[in-house]
Amino acid sequence: MNNPVELVLQKQDCFQTAKHKLGYSLSNQEVFINWISEHEKLLRHIINGFEAVPAIQEELFQEIALNIWRALPSFRSDSAVKTFIARIAHNVLATHVAKAVKTVKTEQAFQPVDSIQSSNEHAVLDTSICPQLTPYQSLDQNQRQQCLAQAIRQLKLEQQQVITLALEGMSYQDIADVLAISINLVGVRLQRAKGKVMQLLEAV
Repeated sequence: MNNPVELVLQKQDCFQTAKHKLGYSLSNQEVFINWISEHEKLLRHIINGFEAVPAIQEELFQEIALNIWRALPSFRSDSAVKTFIARIAHNVLATHVAKAVKTVKTEQAFQPVDSIQSSNEHAVLDTSICPQLTPYQSLDQNQRQQCLAQAIRQLKLEQQQVITLALEGMSYQDIADVLAISINLVGVRLQRAKGKVMQLLEAV
Protein backbone atom coordinates (compact mmCIF):
# COMPACT_ATOMS: atom_id res chain seq x y z
CA MET A 1 0.00 0.00 0.00
CA ASN A 2 1.37 3.44 -0.90
CA ASN A 3 2.23 5.94 1.79
CA PRO A 4 -0.57 8.58 1.92
CA VAL A 5 2.06 11.33 1.81
CA GLU A 6 3.47 9.90 -1.41
CA LEU A 7 -0.03 9.75 -2.87
CA VAL A 8 -0.57 13.42 -2.05
CA LEU A 9 2.62 14.40 -3.83
CA GLN A 10 2.07 12.08 -6.79
CA LYS A 11 -1.49 13.27 -7.44
CA GLN A 12 -0.56 16.96 -7.69
CA ASP A 13 0.25 17.61 -11.37
CA CYS A 14 1.57 21.07 -10.61
CA PHE A 15 3.73 20.01 -7.68
CA GLN A 16 7.12 20.74 -9.28
CA THR A 17 5.91 24.00 -10.82
CA ALA A 18 4.44 25.20 -7.55
CA LYS A 19 7.62 24.31 -5.70
CA HIS A 20 9.65 26.62 -7.92
CA LYS A 21 7.12 29.44 -8.30
CA LEU A 22 6.35 29.64 -4.59
CA GLY A 23 9.94 29.25 -3.54
CA TYR A 24 9.52 25.91 -1.80
CA SER A 25 12.80 24.18 -1.04
CA LEU A 26 13.73 20.58 -0.43
CA SER A 27 13.62 21.34 3.29
CA ASN A 28 9.98 22.40 2.90
CA GLN A 29 9.18 19.03 1.41
CA GLU A 30 11.04 17.21 4.17
CA VAL A 31 9.27 19.23 6.85
CA PHE A 32 5.91 18.56 5.20
CA ILE A 33 6.48 14.81 5.08
CA ASN A 34 7.64 14.77 8.69
CA TRP A 35 4.60 16.76 9.80
CA ILE A 36 2.13 14.53 7.97
CA SER A 37 3.81 11.37 9.19
CA GLU A 38 3.88 12.59 12.79
CA HIS A 39 0.33 13.96 12.85
CA GLU A 40 -1.47 11.55 10.50
CA LYS A 41 -3.20 9.79 13.39
CA LEU A 42 -4.41 13.14 14.78
CA LEU A 43 -5.77 14.20 11.40
CA ARG A 44 -7.58 10.93 10.79
CA HIS A 45 -9.17 11.03 14.25
CA ILE A 46 -10.40 14.57 13.63
CA ILE A 47 -11.75 13.65 10.20
CA ASN A 48 -13.54 10.62 11.64
CA GLY A 49 -15.43 12.94 13.95
CA PHE A 50 -16.92 14.76 10.96
CA GLU A 51 -17.29 12.13 8.22
CA ALA A 52 -18.28 8.44 8.33
CA VAL A 53 -17.66 7.36 4.72
CA PRO A 54 -14.10 5.95 4.33
CA ALA A 55 -13.69 7.14 0.73
CA ILE A 56 -14.68 10.69 1.66
CA GLN A 57 -12.45 10.52 4.74
CA GLU A 58 -9.52 9.76 2.46
CA GLU A 59 -10.41 12.64 0.13
CA LEU A 60 -10.56 14.99 3.10
CA PHE A 61 -7.20 13.75 4.35
CA GLN A 62 -5.65 14.45 0.93
CA GLU A 63 -7.26 17.91 0.82
CA ILE A 64 -6.03 18.76 4.31
CA ALA A 65 -2.53 17.56 3.45
CA LEU A 66 -2.51 19.72 0.33
CA ASN A 67 -3.66 22.75 2.32
CA ILE A 68 -0.92 22.13 4.89
CA TRP A 69 1.61 22.01 2.06
CA ARG A 70 0.35 25.29 0.64
CA ALA A 71 0.33 26.97 4.05
CA LEU A 72 3.73 25.68 5.14
CA PRO A 73 5.69 28.83 4.08
CA SER A 74 3.41 30.94 6.29
CA PHE A 75 4.15 28.88 9.42
CA ARG A 76 5.79 30.80 12.23
CA SER A 77 7.35 29.27 15.31
CA ASP A 78 5.13 31.37 17.60
CA SER A 79 2.50 28.60 17.35
CA ALA A 80 2.83 24.85 17.84
CA VAL A 81 2.90 22.64 14.75
CA LYS A 82 0.01 20.57 16.15
CA THR A 83 -2.10 23.71 16.56
CA PHE A 84 -1.19 24.95 13.07
CA ILE A 85 -2.13 21.64 11.46
CA ALA A 86 -5.32 21.23 13.48
CA ARG A 87 -6.46 24.74 12.49
CA ILE A 88 -6.03 23.93 8.80
CA ALA A 89 -7.86 20.62 9.24
CA HIS A 90 -10.82 22.27 10.94
CA ASN A 91 -11.08 24.95 8.26
CA VAL A 92 -11.30 22.25 5.59
CA LEU A 93 -13.79 20.21 7.61
CA ALA A 94 -15.95 23.23 8.40
CA THR A 95 -16.26 23.86 4.65
CA HIS A 96 -17.04 20.18 4.10
CA VAL A 97 -19.81 20.20 6.72
CA ALA A 98 -21.29 23.43 5.33
CA LYS A 99 -21.45 21.92 1.84
CA ALA A 100 -22.99 18.71 3.19
CA VAL A 101 -25.69 20.64 5.06
CA LYS A 102 -26.48 22.72 1.96
CA THR A 103 -26.75 19.55 -0.14
CA VAL A 104 -29.12 17.91 2.35
CA LYS A 105 -31.33 21.00 2.49
CA THR A 106 -31.45 21.18 -1.30
CA GLU A 107 -32.40 17.51 -1.59
CA GLN A 108 -35.11 17.89 1.06
CA ALA A 109 -36.55 20.90 -0.76
CA PHE A 110 -37.29 18.68 -3.76
CA GLN A 111 -38.33 15.65 -1.74
CA PRO A 112 -42.06 14.71 -1.87
CA VAL A 113 -44.03 15.58 1.25
CA ASP A 114 -45.03 11.96 1.83
CA SER A 115 -41.40 10.91 1.63
CA ILE A 116 -40.32 13.54 4.17
CA GLN A 117 -43.08 12.49 6.57
CA SER A 118 -42.08 8.85 6.23
CA SER A 119 -38.42 9.70 6.89
CA ASN A 120 -39.31 11.74 9.97
CA GLU A 121 -41.46 8.95 11.38
CA HIS A 122 -38.62 6.50 10.85
CA ALA A 123 -36.19 8.87 12.59
CA VAL A 124 -38.47 9.12 15.62
CA LEU A 125 -38.83 5.38 15.89
CA ASP A 126 -35.13 4.68 15.33
CA THR A 127 -33.58 6.47 18.31
CA SER A 128 -30.46 4.34 18.58
CA ILE A 129 -27.11 5.64 17.37
CA CYS A 130 -25.67 2.19 16.73
CA PRO A 131 -27.20 -1.10 15.56
CA GLN A 132 -26.24 -2.80 18.86
CA LEU A 133 -29.14 -3.30 21.26
CA THR A 134 -26.95 -3.81 24.34
CA PRO A 135 -26.22 -0.92 26.75
CA TYR A 136 -23.24 1.28 25.85
CA GLN A 137 -21.31 0.09 28.89
CA SER A 138 -21.41 -3.52 27.70
CA LEU A 139 -19.95 -2.79 24.27
CA ASP A 140 -16.34 -3.66 23.51
CA GLN A 141 -13.77 -0.91 22.93
CA ASN A 142 -14.14 -0.88 19.16
CA GLN A 143 -17.93 -0.65 19.37
CA ARG A 144 -17.67 2.17 21.91
CA GLN A 145 -15.36 4.11 19.63
CA GLN A 146 -17.76 3.67 16.72
CA CYS A 147 -20.73 4.79 18.80
CA LEU A 148 -18.82 7.79 20.15
CA ALA A 149 -17.80 8.83 16.63
CA GLN A 150 -21.40 8.50 15.40
CA ALA A 151 -22.64 10.56 18.33
CA ILE A 152 -20.08 13.30 17.67
CA ARG A 153 -21.15 13.50 14.01
CA GLN A 154 -24.67 14.38 15.17
CA LEU A 155 -23.47 17.46 17.06
CA LYS A 156 -23.48 21.02 15.81
CA LEU A 157 -20.28 22.02 14.00
CA GLU A 158 -19.04 24.22 16.84
CA GLN A 159 -19.51 21.34 19.28
CA GLN A 160 -17.86 18.82 16.94
CA GLN A 161 -14.82 21.05 16.72
CA VAL A 162 -14.16 21.41 20.44
CA ILE A 163 -14.87 17.82 21.42
CA THR A 164 -12.73 16.26 18.67
CA LEU A 165 -9.78 18.40 19.72
CA ALA A 166 -10.39 17.72 23.41
CA LEU A 167 -10.40 13.97 22.71
CA GLU A 168 -6.96 14.42 21.14
CA GLY A 169 -5.68 15.74 24.46
CA MET A 170 -5.55 19.42 23.53
CA SER A 171 -5.79 21.97 26.32
CA TYR A 172 -8.45 24.69 26.43
CA GLN A 173 -5.77 27.17 25.33
CA ASP A 174 -4.74 25.02 22.35
CA ILE A 175 -8.38 24.57 21.29
CA ALA A 176 -8.95 28.30 21.61
CA ASP A 177 -5.92 28.97 19.40
CA VAL A 178 -7.07 26.48 16.76
CA LEU A 179 -10.62 27.83 16.58
CA ALA A 180 -9.75 31.49 17.26
CA ILE A 181 -12.22 31.74 20.16
CA SER A 182 -11.88 32.54 23.86
CA ILE A 183 -10.97 29.92 26.47
CA ASN A 184 -14.28 30.55 28.23
CA LEU A 185 -16.20 29.84 25.04
CA VAL A 186 -14.23 26.63 24.60
CA GLY A 187 -15.42 25.55 28.06
CA VAL A 188 -19.04 26.40 27.32
CA ARG A 189 -19.09 24.58 23.98
CA LEU A 190 -17.27 21.58 25.39
CA GLN A 191 -19.70 21.18 28.27
CA ARG A 192 -22.65 21.37 25.89
CA ALA A 193 -21.00 18.89 23.56
CA LYS A 194 -20.30 16.43 26.38
CA GLY A 195 -23.88 16.70 27.61
CA LYS A 196 -25.31 16.05 24.15
CA VAL A 197 -22.96 13.12 23.54
CA MET A 198 -23.92 11.52 26.85
CA GLN A 199 -27.59 11.98 25.96
CA LEU A 200 -27.05 10.30 22.59
CA LEU A 201 -25.04 7.43 24.08
CA GLU A 202 -27.77 6.73 26.64
CA ALA A 203 -30.03 5.90 23.71
CA VAL A 204 -27.70 3.12 22.55
